Amino acid sequence: MSREVEEMASFNKLKNVLMLALHWILHGAGATDTCQVTVTQPKFQEADYSMHTVFLRCTFSASGCSSFPPQVLWFRFLTKKHEDLCTPGCIDQQKYKVHLSENNILLQISNLTVDDNAVYICGVAFSDSSSPHSKQTGDGTELTKAGAENQHSNRRVGFIFMIITSSLLFLYSATVFTFFLVYKEDLEDDTVYQNR
Repeated sequence: MSREVEEMASFNKLKNVLMLALHWILHGAGATDTCQVTVTQPKFQEADYSMHTVFLRCTFSASGCSSFPPQVLWFRFLTKKHEDLCTPGCIDQQKYKVHLSENNILLQISNLTVDDNAVYICGVAFSDSSSPHSKQTGDGTELTKAGAENQHSNRRVGFIFMIITSSLLFLYSATVFTFFLVYKEDLEDDTVYQNR
């Protein structure tokens, strides 16, 4: 439990640092001082071991902001460090792509592996506004991809089922064969007894 509390405290500190970095990266002065942004993300998203591409969703609402599209940023929080994935350009454009449609933002992650398990934080910024509320981040989405061990676990269950089925068939066959031998011996004994 204390490890989870430490990780949450570390995550909250990192989120505050990210907000400061976001303000610093996108600092600008403008007339839209009433701009206010709210960002929401689902807390969890699971990906099956067979999935190679996943889309993380983020939505935002903006009031009093300019009509220009905002800058969208994505960060990734691992156990002890964070990475700037798309701020706003993505560090690896083969692996990460950002899709913006009205107030919906998708982060596409390709070539998905268990190494991509992390907390992904979406940021939205109207950089032409000086309002402190014009640049906000979501609370983060924890992405979990099931590893190959789940696939092996499913195979193991199937293998165990096959062994049990084979064993039961063997026992059934052995019982029928034994019954047949005993029945045959009884018939032979009856025949011998009748011939006396």
